Amino acid sequence: MILYSWNVNGLRATAGKGFNEWLQSSGADVVGIQETKLQKDHEAGFSQVPGYTVNFLSSTVKKGYSGVGVYTRPAPLAVNAELPDPQFGGEGRLLHLEYPEFHFFNVYFPNGQMGQHRLDFKLAYYEAFLAHAQELRKHKPIVACGDFNTAHTELDLKNAKSNEKTSGFLPEERAWLDRFIAAGYVDTFRMFEPGGGHYTWWDYRFQARARNVGWRIDYFFVSEELRPKVARAWIADEVMGSDHCPVGLELAI
Repeated sequence: MILYSWNVNGLRATAGKGFNEWLQSSGADVVGIQETKLQKDHEAGFSQVPGYTVNFLSSTVKKGYSGVGVYTRPAPLAVNAELPDPQFGGEGRLLHLEYPEFHFFNVYFPNGQMGQHRLDFKLAYYEAFLAHAQELRKHKPIVACGDFNTAHTELDLKNAKSNEKTSGFLPEERAWLDRFIAAGYVDTFRMFEPGGGHYTWWDYRFQARARNVGWRIDYFFVSEELRPKVARAWIADEVMGSDHCPVGLELAI
């Protein structure tokens, strides 16, 4: 089973840069996308991809903001939107698809750079997500992908020292990823690549991508029970069309 995650930073823009062609050539069974920036009445225009069905969730609190989608070949048993706590709803950040073998989460986690109130919201969202995943994990394993908006260690961004006080690399954000991993979730990319220099997001400014001055903030995590099923995990940094690139996961399921 091939899965991808990609923050497309505006599906309308990325669609004009070959998104459908990439999707159909990817061999993917499930693709989670984040930051679609679609309005509800625009979703239908992006639903027709041969071989796939799609579920979208758009923001209801701000137009052209956030939003997630999942393209899938195998039909899920169920599709759910957002976290159970309504205080985290409305921004279009989470789709949960249940499959026979696992629960699949596609999440666009909040960005904390707009001020302390958004950082607090981000950290609370992290905690609520972990609690929800742990509850569902009692019944079957978890696959969680998306833009986590935090680089975990100094290996996961080019300029660690200069970003120590920047949201996305703050101690409290990184500490939550430590707790997430300690709770039994595996950073699948790190199963295969222990070194640095591998990034998934580059600032559009300063030719950052050409210079590979980036951050690894897009992940595939699986709960520990699925570790033996992980065949490979990779960063598809050759794929253009967004300031992020896709990340992939193959499960022997």
